[in-house]
Order: sequence, then structure tokens, then C-alpha cells
Amino acid sequence: MKVLVIGGGGREHAMAWKLAQSPKVTKVFVAPGNGGTALNAKLENVAITDVQALRVWAQEQKIALTVVGPEAPLAAGVVDEFRAHGLKIFGPTQAAAQLESSKAFSKAFMRRHGIPTADYDTFTDPAAAHAFVDRLGAPIVIKADGLAAGKGVVVAMTLQEAHDAVDFMLVDNKYGVTHNEGGARVVIEEFLEGEEASFIVLCDGKNVLALATSQDHKRLKDGDEGPNTGGMGAYSPAPVVTADVHARAMREIILPTIRGMEKDGIPYTGFLYAGLMIDAKGHPKTLEFNCRMGDPETQPILMRLKSDFSDVMAAAADGKLDQMELQWDRRTALGVVMAAHGYPENPRKGDAITGLPQDADDAVVFHAGTQLQDGVVSVTGGRVLCVTVLADSVKQAQQRAYDVARGIQFDGAQYRRDIGFRALKS
Repeated sequence: MKVLVIGGGGREHAMAWKLAQSPKVTKVFVAPGNGGTALNAKLENVAITDVQALRVWAQEQKIALTVVGPEAPLAAGVVDEFRAHGLKIFGPTQAAAQLESSKAFSKAFMRRHGIPTADYDTFTDPAAAHAFVDRLGAPIVIKADGLAAGKGVVVAMTLQEAHDAVDFMLVDNKYGVTHNEGGARVVIEEFLEGEEASFIVLCDGKNVLALATSQDHKRLKDGDEGPNTGGMGAYSPAPVVTADVHARAMREIILPTIRGMEKDGIPYTGFLYAGLMIDAKGHPKTLEFNCRMGDPETQPILMRLKSDFSDVMAAAADGKLDQMELQWDRRTALGVVMAAHGYPENPRKGDAITGLPQDADDAVVFHAGTQLQDGVVSVTGGRVLCVTVLADSVKQAQQRAYDVARGIQFDGAQYRRDIGFRALKS
């Protein structure tokens, strides 16, 4: 069968790479793809991003299954468009994708259905937001209500940082947020203590299937210093997600969310990513929902998946997840993101990339912000590559990943040297 992956980042490269391994898949198209998917002979880029045009193309090509990677096409209603024309697609509808596209919708949903999360309030008026910040004090969390490619959250440790974040989001929009109807709005919430983890599941409207646990590193610099980013690296499994935490997350967060969406008349299908904050007693609270797999968590998770990914996606799209059981590699997978000069504020584009290795069974370099032109791979975005490896331990995975990363060159490349440090501590 022919399969389409929508998106052009590292997550979509990993999805397409995994789908192409299936003997049942004859061709994997990626729309629009990137330099890495262009380099892979088993994949083919399609330069279409418009939802309707892509649907017409998918009909003409007789695409058997479509998997959606990023949030923007979901929020634009790509699943609704494909389904309306009889095309099989895995992802949430436009209404269900509000769990990610609107922080205000998500927080109100959690409050209504008793899902553990931080206390909060929402604001459109900067003066009222500033007054609320002064009343709560720091540390405090400021979130843009809209799509911000993983960068619309500021964990402000001082009042000045909090006030600056309010102005950035409500007045200047320096984070480039795609505002929802009604204009700029922020969610301001209490700061939660604990350790973060990514809890990602598959949902078919009724059934839920958990993926391998993972943990990413949001801050730009070693030791969790510097600004928040879309993610500077990740590893799987995550030791902080113990069997007890896993059971609590399913019981108290994931299943009530799926039931709540169904009760509200918005059945949820697709990947559901709950960003968890796990306190010292092992109690998880929901930081946020994403309606997609995480990036860079997808890369290590799919490196560990031994099951046929096309079978899993087809079952999920057909409402048959209860018939699936996932098989995982016992080894640790770890991914190190190599970012462009100036990321996250002003990533520089155009730098040529050299030293890219061939894929190996235990090491793959997934591309995100790259393009292939006249035989040259160059930088086109903030997060450029994710060097992802499998090894018998976190320490060995670190060593292998950094050995590979050191062999890749582009001007201004920046990456953390401590991906996986929390797993080593635990």
C-alpha cells in the first residue's frame, strides 16, 4: 500500500522511516518532507501543504493511509477534509485538536472533567495579566493560547521574566504565536514542582494503547539552563515513569480525557501526548496536551518499536487498537538535537551540513530543519538534526550519540552535552 506522512520535521522523518520498513508498504510519501527524507531512496517528498490540494493529490494517488505529524494541519482540519472524502487518516479532528491548539480550551476541559492540572486563569488584557502575576508571584508559568511550535511557554523564575513574557505574548507576539479566534490570549498558571515526562498514547475514539515512555529536555543549555525550546533531545524509556506512575497517568489523566472528549461530543482519535509533572510522591499532574507525537520524543520511541508501524497505524485508523500489542526493543534509545546558530530566537538559515553518516541499525540521523538542493544539504530551520541511537545503557547511548554528532559539521551548530542526565541520576 501507499502511505502519506504529513509534515516536514524530525518526527515525520522518523515516522516515514519506520513506515518504510514494513513489507506491506510499497511507497511512503512525505508532504512536504525535508532534506533527510529527500536523501532516503524509500521516501518521496511532495511539495504540497494546502489541506485541500493535498487531499485531491491523495485521492489521485490512491493513498491507502495518511498519518499526520505536526499540529498546524490538524488545527486546520486536515483529518476532517480527508475523512469527508473517504480517505483513511490517523489524527484528531479540528474540534478535538483544540486540546492543543487552545490552552484555554484544554485547561477548561481538564477543570470540567476533574483531570489533575495546575490552577490557572486566562487573560486577553495585559494590565489584568500583569496584576495577576504580581498577586501570585514567581515562579509562575505563562502560556500563549495558540500554536507556537513548542515555544509558547515561559517558566518565569522571576517577576520580571513573567511580566516580559506577558508582553511578548499579548503585546509584541515575539514568539510568533498563531492566535485563536478573539486575538491574543494567555493562560497563567501556578508553578508545579517535580520532574517532567512525556506520556504518549494512541487513541481510536474508544481504545487506548500506550507507547514507550520517554523524557525530553526543553531548555537550550546543559543542566536545564537557558530558554525553553521545542526540545533539545530525548530518551526512552524514562525511569521516572515507574509502573505506579504509569498506572496513575492512565487512570487519572488519559482515560478520563478520552471519556471526557466522547462525553463532550468530540471523540478523540490520534496520538495524545500528555506532558506530565511528577511530584516527589509519584503523583502526576498534566502540564499540557499535545495532539501529536512529541518531537524529539518520536525519534527514540520509534527506534525502539519492533512492531510493524503500518499495522499499528492502520488498526488505529480503523478503531481496532484493542487488537494490537506493541513489541519494544529492551535497549535505551537516545536522541541529541543539533540546532542552528541563534536558535531559538533567531535561527540562521543556509549553512551547509557535512559529515552526515549512513543510517545504521543502531544509529540514524533524523532531519528536521534541512533541505537538499543540488546535492547539498543545508540548514532551513531552528532544530536541524536529531542524532538517535540504540545502546544497552543510557551511558553507552550517550557516548554513541555524541560520537556521531561530533562527526557532523555546520557553522554555528549547538547542542547539549548532557542529554539523558536525569536517567543517569535515577
